[in-house]
Amino acid sequence: MSAPSTPDLVQVRLVKAGRTKIGYPARPLHDDGTHVAVRAEWAGAGVRDFGFVRFEPGDVFTEHYWRDRWYAIKEVRAGDGTLKGWYCDITRPVVRDTDGHLRSEDLDLDLWVSADGSRVIRLDEDEFAESGLADRDPAAALAATRALDELELLARRGGFAALLTL
Repeated sequence: MSAPSTPDLVQVRLVKAGRTKIGYPARPLHDDGTHVAVRAEWAGAGVRDFGFVRFEPGDVFTEHYWRDRWYAIKEVRAGDGTLKGWYCDITRPVVRDTDGHLRSEDLDLDLWVSADGSRVIRLDEDEFAESGLADRDPAAALAATRALDELELLARRGGFAALLTL
């Protein structure tokens, strides 16, 4: 069970297929009613090596969520402040649960953008196809694929700076 949200911290819950995949505390940075930003240390256990990036203890994620967009963008920095890149999750628009937690529902599609922008990698398209979302909720599946295309286009045209302004 995760701790309740406080003014200094908010609990982030990443949900997949109706179950909480991971929950962790984060420091609120911004909430204008549409765009929510929080900062958290790497919440995974140990090192997670994707081949193109390693997430490890001490990494800091500045996470951007929107209540009207189908994605989240997470700026990833090493503990020394070095930018690693951006991990983008395709999600339903974020909601704040009645308990104050931010809930982000993962829709399986992801995008990685390297720090210098030279590598833009679409991830987990096979998992998305196998998820059955296109049959269960065709409108959500369409919104998800459009969101992935939008993020990829933004990344290839120079990045997310305009979206991530606090």
